[in-house]
Order: sequence, then structure tokens, then C-alpha cells
Amino acid sequence: MRGFLPLTIANIKSFYRNRAALFWTLAFPVIFIVLFGSIFSGGNQTFPLALVDEDHSQVSAQLITGFDNVSILEAEQVDREEALAHMQSGEFAGVLIIPQGAAASLAGGQTVSLTLITDPSRQTATTALQQVVGQVVASMNLRLTNAPTLLTIQPQTMQTQNISDAAYFVPSILAMALMQLGVFASIPLVSQREKQILKRLAATPLSRVTFVASNVVMRLIIAALQTILIVGIGAWLFGVTVVGNVLVVIGFIVLGALTFLAIGYIIAAWARTEETANAGTSIVQFPLMFLSGIFFPISFMPEWLQPVAAAMPLTYLADALRQTMVGGAAYAGLGVDALVLGAWMVICFLIAGRFFRWQ
Repeated sequence: MRGFLPLTIANIKSFYRNRAALFWTLAFPVIFIVLFGSIFSGGNQTFPLALVDEDHSQVSAQLITGFDNVSILEAEQVDREEALAHMQSGEFAGVLIIPQGAAASLAGGQTVSLTLITDPSRQTATTALQQVVGQVVASMNLRLTNAPTLLTIQPQTMQTQNISDAAYFVPSILAMALMQLGVFASIPLVSQREKQILKRLAATPLSRVTFVASNVVMRLIIAALQTILIVGIGAWLFGVTVVGNVLVVIGFIVLGALTFLAIGYIIAAWARTEETANAGTSIVQFPLMFLSGIFFPISFMPEWLQPVAAAMPLTYLADALRQTMVGGAAYAGLGVDALVLGAWMVICFLIAGRFFRWQ
């Protein structure tokens, strides 16, 4: 027991000097608490709902008033064409259509179907709207007709293709896989530098451009295999079909893979040891995963976090893949998605090229 205290002190000092251990043990749990706490306590979540009144009656006016009084909804009255166009661009989470002749049908004791159009690529918003609209319609049934079966909801989606609900997760999973492929490219580069492999290669006739190009091509081949695997399993198990232009999808996959590979090279330029590279990839990976609208809708986040999500490259890769693969509503236009990803790629490659060390 005589050496117990000195050994304990030595172990504490060793732990304190290990920056990676300090990060994973102390800082990382704090980051997760702040991150998830901010997301799930982001304030009152609201869903923008377009109301299309094609009946223009006292009954439809009362229905619209009922939806206006629901705090969780941001109801706005527009015409059908405008509502669908704005929903396609991501401005509305859903469209509720009150059909022409609703008041006359209710007065005659006939059932009236209100059409609720949602976007299946936005699962959270779709579920919430169906529940809230259902509750409002049930309440209005009793108030207007005192017969709980006259007003009904006819759910529709903005898709014309027969796509399963599970298929809408495939673009997000593919975007995440491409992100991880690029970011984790930093670890073998740092390992090769730490073991003096890069130094030895630099002394050979092999040019550095050739070495980098070979590494990039290898990662693109892996990205192609990832895509085939993920989309293939999605097609086999969930009936995934790419509804957009296949060449555009391939273009965004290549652009996304190159963008995150550039970010991986920046980590490799910064990290001095393989251990530090592992910590760096995690520091980059987790904010990208949880602040890019892959697992949690960006609208769920507090207002101060939403600009952070708007700056994340994964936000735009996932958005582009959802639009082109399954026809999901846009967070940004495809041109904006390509421009943001391209800007990240060019800037990150320039930074990595300036600061990367070969020994």
C-alpha cells in the first residue's frame, strides 16, 4: 500500500496529459447535453399549413378560424396552385383543401372530405399535422353538425409515385455515409505521416499530385460502392426507386464525396497524431450529423441553432439527395445546394493544400 498514493497521482497526471481522453471523458458528454438539450427545448414548435378555401362559405370560414386558433399551426389562406408550389419549395409543411360545395353537402347530411396534402419526406411534420388537423376537424364536427362522421380527412401526398415511407430515409443515410467516408479519410493519412510513410514517398519519383489523386479516386470508388449498397438494400427491402434524374443524383454524390474528403484533408493537416485525428473526426462528425436535418428537422431547432444548420454542408447534400432521389420538398434549390457544396469543397481543398504536412 506504500506505493498506492504515488501510483494514483501518476495515473491522474497521465490521464490529465492525454487530451483525447480528457475530451471524450469530460468535454464530449457536455457537448451532447448542450446539443440535445438545445434541440429538444428549442421552444414552441410550429408547422406552416396552407389553407385552401374553395367553398367560400360560412362553414369554411369557421373551419379556417378554428385552424387559426391552433398555436402549433401557422395557418395561411392561399389558393391551390400557390399552396402546392410553396409546399414543393419547402415553405409549407402541408396543404388543407376545403372543397367547393362543402357547406351545401353538410346541410344535406352528406359527408365532406377535407384533403390534407403532406410531404412524406418530412415524417415528423406529416405525423404532427395529421394528428392536429384530425383533432380540429373532430371538434368542428361536433360544433357545426353535432354528427362526428360528416367531416372527414382524405390524406394525400405531394408524390405521384408509389414510394414507401421507409424509402425517404435512404437519401439521409446515404448523405451521412458519404460524410463519414470523407471525414474519416484523415485518419489513415495522419497514420502514414506518423509512421514516416509519407516522408519516404516524398523521396521517391512519385509526385504528390499523383498520390493525392490516387487517394481521391479510391475514396470515390468506395463512395460508389456505398451508394450501390445503400440504394440496393433500400430497393430490395423498401422498394426505393430514384424518381429524379439519375445523372443529377450521381453528380451530387460525387460532389458530396469530394466536399467531405476536402474536410477530411483539413483534419489531417491539423492533427499531429492518429489519436488527435480520431478526436478531430468526431468533433466534426457529430455536429454535422445532428445539426443537418438528417435525424431532426431543422425547424425543430431553436432559432440560434438554425443559422448553424444553414452553414453545414451536410444540410445541402441531404437536401439535394432527398429532392433528386425521392422528390422531397426543398430546403434550398438544387442550384443553391450545388453552390454551397462546391464552395465548401474548393475552400477546404485550398486550406488543406496550404497547411498539409508530409512529415
